[in-house]
Amino acid sequence: MTATAARASEPLLLTQKRIWIIFSALIAGMLLASLDQTIVSTAMPTIVGELGGVEHQTWITTAYLLATTIVMPIYGKFGDVLGRRNLFLFAIALFTAASVGCAFATDFWGFVIFRAIQGLGGGGLMILSQAIIADIVPANQRGKYLGPLGGIFGLSAVAGPLLGGFFVDHMTWQWAFYINIPIGIIAFLIAFFTLTLPSKKATKRIDIGGVVLLSIATTCLIFFTDFGGRDDYGWTDPMTLLFGAGMLAAAALFVMVENRVADPIIPMSLFKNPIFVNSTAIGFTLGMGMFAALAFVPTFLQMSTGTSAAVSGLLMLPMMVGMMGTSIYSGLAITKHGTYKKYPIMGAALVILAMLWMTTLSADTPVWVICAQLFVFGAGLGYIMQVVILVVQNSVPVDQIGTATSSNNYFREVGASLGVAIFGAMFTTRLSENLHEVFTAAGFDPAAAGEATATLQPSVMNDLPEPIRDGIVTAYADSLAPVFWYLIPFLVIALVLALFLKQIPLSDVAGMVARGEAVGGPEADRLESERLAAAKTASDPAEPAPAPDALDRPANDPGSPQPTPQSTRNNDAG
Repeated sequence: MTATAARASEPLLLTQKRIWIIFSALIAGMLLASLDQTIVSTAMPTIVGELGGVEHQTWITTAYLLATTIVMPIYGKFGDVLGRRNLFLFAIALFTAASVGCAFATDFWGFVIFRAIQGLGGGGLMILSQAIIADIVPANQRGKYLGPLGGIFGLSAVAGPLLGGFFVDHMTWQWAFYINIPIGIIAFLIAFFTLTLPSKKATKRIDIGGVVLLSIATTCLIFFTDFGGRDDYGWTDPMTLLFGAGMLAAAALFVMVENRVADPIIPMSLFKNPIFVNSTAIGFTLGMGMFAALAFVPTFLQMSTGTSAAVSGLLMLPMMVGMMGTSIYSGLAITKHGTYKKYPIMGAALVILAMLWMTTLSADTPVWVICAQLFVFGAGLGYIMQVVILVVQNSVPVDQIGTATSSNNYFREVGASLGVAIFGAMFTTRLSENLHEVFTAAGFDPAAAGEATATLQPSVMNDLPEPIRDGIVTAYADSLAPVFWYLIPFLVIALVLALFLKQIPLSDVAGMVARGEAVGGPEADRLESERLAAAKTASDPAEPAPAPDALDRPANDPGSPQPTPQSTRNNDAG
């Protein structure tokens, strides 16, 4: 056997240095995916105006959301079956190439297609980042890594709109996509040279039928919620009902297929695991409430302050601070104490408290009070989002980590889609009625009032007479505050589910170590020291090899190599 072949056959050593290098690649990939969900929001009016698609602009968001949601379970399962390294590189390359396509798009529908392709890459970046962390870090140490990954979402929620607004105001909207290119190239290079995860070969037939049916069900769901929440269709429109029926039919067929195939894309056995079901249900109900609130609070801030979307994005900064703070704190605390149950409970309680506080929103509410509400809201989210992922990963066998991670994210996105559509329809219906009354009371005839309501923009607020401006802000507050009351029951369900979440020991072995694909912990550091010493001796034969006792061992290693610790994972948890 040649030296190269011998080296290739050696197990991967998950030293602390290697873990941090891999983690930097995951951070870059997560930043790519999360930033692009928000950076387009402030640039969208300029993009659709230049490319000629104002009446179809919702497709820019829908295409990305649809593609991202569809591929989440696919990346999760394929990562478990085929290995995650090549999939992660593919997702980065696809996302970066699609960013180039978006920047150079010359027509609206071409732009939409490239946005969908971006979503195909972005969904992989989010899922694979979380799953790779589970591969290289034991569950009892994983919190301190998942916390910063969760904080990236909070950072992107504020940085995205600010960057998008800056590019539109001072450069061109294309820079919202140019910025992805250097980040994507750097992330790809770091991942290519450091992400030395093993590739695998599928031993069973890939569940193509499940992939197709899940894609159809997800597509029907997105369009069902999209059409149902629109004024020109609504929930009783035949087209909306057709998409709803298609969703139910595809979902039923999907369950039938998954119960019959040898290697399902979402194993039904996961739903026999009470910890997985409980955690996923928390994500679903939280998604309904969280994303619905996040979707409309920035709009209210723009109208009430009369500032641009980019500037009003600064008002979301307290939410980001709260989310990042509790996300990182809970991750470190879980690593230190080894328990996780109290954090989703605390998080759900804080989110409910923030939502109750937001029901008091009025035209006279000071901006600092809204910022305080958002801080509490973000702090609650930070206690839940990444902790739930950790709980799910710790509750399943190591060969299902990617599948369980992606399934949890998938159902959270499904909840978000339903929440934004259902509660968004409530908000916009009430808002249209209230604004129409404001303009009618100001002397507009019904037709002119309808036109003014349909074309109202934050940029014209400062040009309106003070009575109309105050009436508009009041209309927004009176339309938004009652919606929070409808969100609270779902958040209470999340709190009850968190109270019944089962606490089990956190595994002390990384996924790759448990599968025999790597060596971790002190043993990895010891073997790495031996390798370095052997390489130094080989390059300088005149220098005698170091004695065994001189090797760089951990302080608690008295001499002989210690056996790799066995997993404490309870694969039959619950």
